[in-house]
Amino acid sequence: MRDAAQDVPDIVDATSMTYQEDECEGCSVTPQMTLISEEVEGSSQASDSWYEDESQSGSAASAEDQDTGATKSSRSEEDPYADVRERMEELAHQDRMKHAYHSRSSAKPKDKDASAEPPITFFAAFTTYLGYAVLIVCGHLRDICASLFRSGRYLRAGSSPYASDDTTKYALLLKSWENFYTRRLYHRIQDCFNRPIASNPGATIEVLERVSQDGNKTMSVLGQIDNLKDAADRDSYVAGQHYNTVSDGRVTRRCLNLGSYNYLGFADDWNVTCKDEVMASLSKLPVSCSSSRLEAGTTELHTKVENIVARFLGKEAAISLNMGFNTNATTIPALVGKGDLLISDELNHTSIVNGARASGASIRTFRHNDTAHLEDILREAIVKGRPRTRRPWKKIMVIVEGIYSMEGEYCDLRNVVRVSKKYGAYVYLDEAHSVGAMGPTGRGCCEYTGVDPSDVDILMGTFTKSFGGMGGYIASSKDVIDYLRQKCAGSAFHNSLSPVVCQQIITSFKVIMGEDGTNIGKRKLASLRDNSNYFRMRLVDMGLHVLGNYDSPIMPVMLYNPTKIAAFSRECFKRGLAVVVVGFPAVPILMSRARFCISAGHTREDMDKALKEIEEVADLLKLKYAKSTFG
Repeated sequence: MRDAAQDVPDIVDATSMTYQEDECEGCSVTPQMTLISEEVEGSSQASDSWYEDESQSGSAASAEDQDTGATKSSRSEEDPYADVRERMEELAHQDRMKHAYHSRSSAKPKDKDASAEPPITFFAAFTTYLGYAVLIVCGHLRDICASLFRSGRYLRAGSSPYASDDTTKYALLLKSWENFYTRRLYHRIQDCFNRPIASNPGATIEVLERVSQDGNKTMSVLGQIDNLKDAADRDSYVAGQHYNTVSDGRVTRRCLNLGSYNYLGFADDWNVTCKDEVMASLSKLPVSCSSSRLEAGTTELHTKVENIVARFLGKEAAISLNMGFNTNATTIPALVGKGDLLISDELNHTSIVNGARASGASIRTFRHNDTAHLEDILREAIVKGRPRTRRPWKKIMVIVEGIYSMEGEYCDLRNVVRVSKKYGAYVYLDEAHSVGAMGPTGRGCCEYTGVDPSDVDILMGTFTKSFGGMGGYIASSKDVIDYLRQKCAGSAFHNSLSPVVCQQIITSFKVIMGEDGTNIGKRKLASLRDNSNYFRMRLVDMGLHVLGNYDSPIMPVMLYNPTKIAAFSRECFKRGLAVVVVGFPAVPILMSRARFCISAGHTREDMDKALKEIEEVADLLKLKYAKSTFG
């Protein structure tokens, strides 16, 4: 489809596609992954205690003249998780050793693998299918009744002003199933999605109240309380525990934010950490460059962003793009094309799927985190070559994510790198959710799993999660980045990243790296890890089905039944918790879930309050499937 893709610099040496039995001996990840050395395990265990390191460094100056006993006492008082510290560290260490380093020596035989995906119970599966069946049957009955009696929410009253409504002349714009699903299933619960906010997305958030006059077909912002005609409704809102208003009088609900990607809490302390430098950038540069990078859209701040990203990740060069989704969707087609093979984890993000489909390359998927299956696919691809012609593939690229956003799991990067190197395939790592959120210094999945960044050919990430900005980046060799500047549509044709956002990214990187002269970044990383592990530990203790790994800030909790999607969201919202719920088609039909995203801006008190409310909702909706077949 695209001949230009064959000119990619030396990420694409076709001669490397031969079977390399001994090549893995030279890489930084050894092939013997079942048992790690005592040295690696010991060093990893030491790095698990990030909170202690942070406390030590933060209090060194003030405690210099105090004795050791006083220092330990002070450190214990400062640690909000002192009462559960030992258990949290043990669980996180065991999980990391098993899933990141594949050590069998660290796990006790009696220990239950908390990060293993819990099997859905027969009762949950049956009632989930039954729930969808009832919704679909009732939806079709309502459509039939509406057609017979010419009355319904989705029929226009009187003659239609739109010529396209005449189906004798126009084909349907929407597919019948998608149209039906939207009308009869999605609209029933759309108040749980697309909630507008009126504040920064910090640990607490102001969510604008919405109302519907047509049975959830459309939603509108309530605005001021006087817009409610019924006095009883007004009194009910005002008497609510979480009732609030913003400066223009619009009604909001003050909620604990468990849904935003505010991993390092820059939305909470932006006025302290970032405001001065970001606002100062406006005096020199505009909000928008109104041009692409290939034309007149490059400023000194764009260059600084790319330099600091490359330095932070240990790569030669980097390129920044204006949108995280487009980073994958436009970079992948620039790197691979017809005659190439992409091997993708089955749970990769939609942006990767779209980029792969647009590239023209052949696509294979391997079972999630199953590197044995990946090796089978690689071996078969090299032995058989391309379909029909049996010619060798021009290049093979394996694409994985650092943290999978709907599962909360990190990838088996050590084995992915080992297998890919063994067969001469390139590795593309999407770190949208892991960079800034994993590893003692926030350098992502490579640091966390002990993989040398030089062994990952393409590092991709976004600035929207941990850095409080927007856009994305690609970090790689200088030759690859120079090539992408010319061939990547997201860079060549899209408006360049806003200079103001560039400054936000630069400042947040400096905070994380400690180059601002403080230890705020180190404290943020420690707080995020502690909050995440505590929240996960308590959710598991409740008996909920929780997906993912310790040290991941994403915690999906399984709901299964479609009726529980809306019920869980509404009950949490009623209790002042802003949560994200996910259903089909974003996840498989049986796998509906709630997804919690934890932040460094949360406190122990926030966590305990949220957990108390969640347990109450879990009891109400019968969600404790780990303790009972019936929840």
